[in-house]
Amino acid sequence: MQLPNIPYQFIAIEGNIGAGKTTISKRIAADYGFKLILEQFTDNPFLPFFYENAERYAFPVELFFMTERHKQLQQELAQQDLFQKNIVADYFFLKTLLFARNNLNAEEFRLFQRLFHILNANFPKPELLVYLHRPVPNLLENIKGRGRSFEEEIAPSYLEKIQNAYFDFFKTATNLPILILDVEEADFLANPSHYESLLRHLSHTYSTGVHRIKIT
Repeated sequence: MQLPNIPYQFIAIEGNIGAGKTTISKRIAADYGFKLILEQFTDNPFLPFFYENAERYAFPVELFFMTERHKQLQQELAQQDLFQKNIVADYFFLKTLLFARNNLNAEEFRLFQRLFHILNANFPKPELLVYLHRPVPNLLENIKGRGRSFEEEIAPSYLEKIQNAYFDFFKTATNLPILILDVEEADFLANPSHYESLLRHLSHTYSTGVHRIKIT
């Protein structure tokens, strides 16, 4: 396959839990030689407890995620790296705030939001934010298929809230291009044409705001 040129130096691949963002990020990095940034979510010691008792463990789980993401991005997005190699990441730091808004009570979120804005002040933004959209039943099937025991308690209603948090953000985001890819019918591992279609869409230059495309 002739790889199309991707005109972005820094791409973030986002999506709900089980959308396939890590799989796509790894493949793009391998095919293009991009630097790969993967979220280290399995290192969060509070995550298994959160899925069992969200109200009790929401604040420590979100605080841990935020500090770990910040530390990783500080290391990976050093200025010298930005000029040496293109980057693809399987998360955008802003997801920290979206998940926290969904999981924390009002008082906790006010404190969390202040900390977030301090940490986020100097990060370079991705030149393109790609959101892989799958309906909740599709996500649940993928989550079950990857067999992570701590994800067994994820409820459909929780995934719906996360999805709504992303789309509420998209309605107000005006400072970067956002490409929403509907991938309900896409199987990037079994069908090469779906992956080729995704790459073709990444080769286009998008204006700021939201653009939505279906991969079939």
